Amino acid sequence: MFEALAGGIDVTWTMVLWLLAAGILAGWIDAVVGGGGLIQLPALLLVPGMSPVQAVATNKVGSIAGTTASAVTYLRKITPDRSATIPAAASAFLGAVLGAKLATLVPSDAFTPIILLALIGVGIFTVLNPSLGADATLRFGETSKRHHALSWLIGLVIGIYDGVLGPGTGSFLVIAFVSIIGFSFLQASATAKVINWATNFGALVYFIPDGQVVWLLGVIMAVGNVTGGIFGARTALAKGSGFVRVVFVIVVSALILKLGFDFISTLIH
Repeated sequence: MFEALAGGIDVTWTMVLWLLAAGILAGWIDAVVGGGGLIQLPALLLVPGMSPVQAVATNKVGSIAGTTASAVTYLRKITPDRSATIPAAASAFLGAVLGAKLATLVPSDAFTPIILLALIGVGIFTVLNPSLGADATLRFGETSKRHHALSWLIGLVIGIYDGVLGPGTGSFLVIAFVSIIGFSFLQASATAKVINWATNFGALVYFIPDGQVVWLLGVIMAVGNVTGGIFGARTALAKGSGFVRVVFVIVVSALILKLGFDFISTLIH
């Protein structure tokens, strides 16, 4: 039974503690602004014997537990804009299922240059607009067709990305809802948690029947994610949009460095 849950991987106590610590840190970052996959996915990829697809699938188990905890914490204090959240969550679920399928067919390296350029653009845009996301200023009315259509499109596109790779999904959701819909950083972060839950669930709908999840490691990551997610959401609520914006810029910068290093390493080798 134990060996089946471990997926044939030799699990040691050092590995358990390492993944638990990575899960806690990833959960905190993800709850504040997204991007916890920057910590969690590389940690799983370091596990001997784990394939990239198994790492992506197992990462979703930890992530869905963390996003559940942080979403519940946020929603106790913030009332979500249902006109944007519900369409985006529904389309994100569908996008994640499609993305999970693509993850088994398309090499992740094929997406790296595109994601890297997008992150650089997001980072520059955020830094050059210091008042962006300080307060909620909706671009369109909550009942307008454009408001609903753009929310649906955001969910679908980012849902596909989350199913394929994952790192930075929350950050992409946050900046999309801040810059396109007009949410504050805090409101966008809370909304992103709900949508991110849908993308994680959508990916697992494909990965679990396909047998890609290493359950023992997924549960370890889940425990860490829940712990970090609760504390991260509480920190964001206490500090406000200004704090979330600063963490957002730091996480996006870290993602750019990480993906840039991976891309250059691929070209060299």
